[in-house]
Amino acid sequence: MTDEPTDKPNSEQDQAMQDDTPPDGPKENIVHFNPWRDFNDAAPQIDVFGDEPDPEQIAQFMQVVFGYCDGLIPVRSFIDKGQGIDGRPHNIWLEADQAAPEKMATFATWASREGAAVYVIPGTVAAPGQAKAAEILQMQTVVVDLDTGDIAAMRAHLERHLGAPTMVVESGGVTTEGQRKAHVWWALTEPAEGDDIRRVCRLRGDIAAKVGGDMHFRSAHQPIRVAGSVYYKNSLKTQVRIVELQHDRERDLAEFIEAVTDMPPAPGISLQPEFTHPDKPAMDDVLVTPVREGAQDDWSRFEGASAAIGHFIRMVHEGRMTKDEGWEGICGYNAAMLRPQWPVDRLKRESERLWERHVEKYGPPLIRLDSGAPGPQEMPAFTLGALLDDQSPMPEDIIAPRVLTPGGLLVLGGAPKVGKSDLLISWLVHMAAGVPFLGFTPPRPLRIFYLQAEIQYHYLRERLKQIALPPEVLVAARDTFVATPKLKMLLDNEGSVRVARAVQKAFPDAPPDILCVDPIRNLFDGGPDGGGENDNTAMMFFLKERVEVLRDHIDPDCGVILIHHTKKLSKQQVKDDPFLALSGASALRGFYTSGLILHRPDEDCSQRKLEIELRNGPALPPKVIDKVGGQWVEINPMNERLVRQDVGAKHDAERARKHDVILAILLDEASEGRLYTSTQLGEAFENQHGLGSQFTIRERLGVLATKGFVKFRRDLSEQGFAATRSHFGYLCVEGMRFGQDPIIDPATGEVLGEGISVQPSHYKCPHSGRAREVENPAVWIYPEGGDG
Repeated sequence: MTDEPTDKPNSEQDQAMQDDTPPDGPKENIVHFNPWRDFNDAAPQIDVFGDEPDPEQIAQFMQVVFGYCDGLIPVRSFIDKGQGIDGRPHNIWLEADQAAPEKMATFATWASREGAAVYVIPGTVAAPGQAKAAEILQMQTVVVDLDTGDIAAMRAHLERHLGAPTMVVESGGVTTEGQRKAHVWWALTEPAEGDDIRRVCRLRGDIAAKVGGDMHFRSAHQPIRVAGSVYYKNSLKTQVRIVELQHDRERDLAEFIEAVTDMPPAPGISLQPEFTHPDKPAMDDVLVTPVREGAQDDWSRFEGASAAIGHFIRMVHEGRMTKDEGWEGICGYNAAMLRPQWPVDRLKRESERLWERHVEKYGPPLIRLDSGAPGPQEMPAFTLGALLDDQSPMPEDIIAPRVLTPGGLLVLGGAPKVGKSDLLISWLVHMAAGVPFLGFTPPRPLRIFYLQAEIQYHYLRERLKQIALPPEVLVAARDTFVATPKLKMLLDNEGSVRVARAVQKAFPDAPPDILCVDPIRNLFDGGPDGGGENDNTAMMFFLKERVEVLRDHIDPDCGVILIHHTKKLSKQQVKDDPFLALSGASALRGFYTSGLILHRPDEDCSQRKLEIELRNGPALPPKVIDKVGGQWVEINPMNERLVRQDVGAKHDAERARKHDVILAILLDEASEGRLYTSTQLGEAFENQHGLGSQFTIRERLGVLATKGFVKFRRDLSEQGFAATRSHFGYLCVEGMRFGQDPIIDPATGEVLGEGISVQPSHYKCPHSGRAREVENPAVWIYPEGGDG
């Protein structure tokens, strides 16, 4: 507690209040102040510019805290720490009547002049001199003291789950984060008496435990500052101010207890509080002692459930129980000892939270990573009728169409250097941006954790920068795509815990949609027998006890992508059954929900084929893909040969070679001062440079003219060539120059180039095949669809 002195325990404070009272009790509740009496060894130093007590706020405070109560109010004043002066505490008892606010204001004014703080116990007693917890007769409020951490967040959490308070008081102190400390009050509809006082105190302890408040208020006799009085501490003088007040906000005690019981802890707060009584009970007693709602017993249902869950969590964490045994113990305690029981979903939620806190505090469990915490595992079974009658909508695909479904496992295989990583990164970044890729569509921007163990940090960032991705995709995926550098670990028990923590840190607000492991080989853990990838037992252990357990710990609906290598098979074997190429045990193929194989049918061709196998959807045809302009694109399969593909590819390459040779010959011959018509070029270069017969050369020239690579010049009289009878004219290609004589600018003498530029006058219409005049000879234009 920060707003009360901690130099004495509460029991000593109670005794001090008693010792300062005459044996026969005071005749009046207000101390008679004697100007000649000095309560301190030295005269106090008064800050004339500081705040003074506010009688109006004092009256408001007294109404909220004591307005319905009968009896005497224990009041105490003492010198706050940090002022450099000493003084005795002074105790008085005020009658809880209409004159109490005025008397409290008088006492607060005197205390302020003495540099003393004013406290009350927020309850009434029967006689002067009484102030012990057992002597409190009535209490009409529930209060929590927020004195550390994020005060604003704590108040927001309380208001969200418990409703707006009756009064909020800024106590005068300031946290290390610079926020003002606060007392939050809820007034009850009637004063609590007898056993209800114990319930109020346990309630104050439960609220403090769930938001990180001061746990001293579990005790009924805990004093608290009076609003409207003056705060002195560490050379600071300021007023204890009411900052929020609504007299009509009152709570029924039983309903308020239920609201506090249902309130979850604030973020970052442990669910395992201290018990509200002085001696914490033995765990054996907790596990066999029934607990009723409404704090009717020695501890609340919240305390009992938290203690029991914590016990079984420790047993599971230390390897003395399996996960199922731990959950069975938690459910057994809930059924036998909590009256009434907690709902199973709440029990599971708090079990998971306590497990996370325990692992964070004590490290990885001594056994394999389970599904996050003890939890229910029931075997589902459905009748045919139930399945047929279920008309609920299908779960949304993580990646459509059915390529990756909720909780599904996708395996992408490929030979080394085939482009798996390049394709995978492009794919994942598009999914993180919510943009379709090669026909694979995400429903929204996906949260992706890329666990890769091949590329070191600097080379990973270099590769990401080199991959040609649209700028808008990169912007959209900046925060939703998270990748690790090369990891030197196995996905064993310790590695699974490390990964789970890294994922939670990367996505603290919501779990990822996709967990990608690249590659299996570098992270493979075959279990206690140490089997390798070719061992079916070891592969099943890795998939079920490592991959699935990690996925269930992160989020059961999370999709998993595993990257794997393929074996060396002949192209015919890959063509016949591409998924037999996956390295390792055959168990992998029977386990995944989707399989993709990336391979290159022709090593001399840049195109790849992506084979697709689905368990949860209709078959998808293979995709032919290639990189064009640095980006992966899908090639229309209608344009691909179905038969004699190797022979056809060779013919394509030969035609491309003749294309280049013919254009080079025309450029070279023109520079030597020789020009040709189509017929003359065929006759002149028959069987030269591998061009074949004159008819073959003329056919290739016709194709090149239609595609716009070759055009024509009819009039070359300036160069000394006679007019030709050819329908088209002399052959002309882009950049052609006639002769090698230097061309000199007559004005400047600058050498502009060698030879005279030969520009076309006609071209071959790609539709009619007839000669058409060129509109602008200086601009070489290719027909639509041509390659410039």
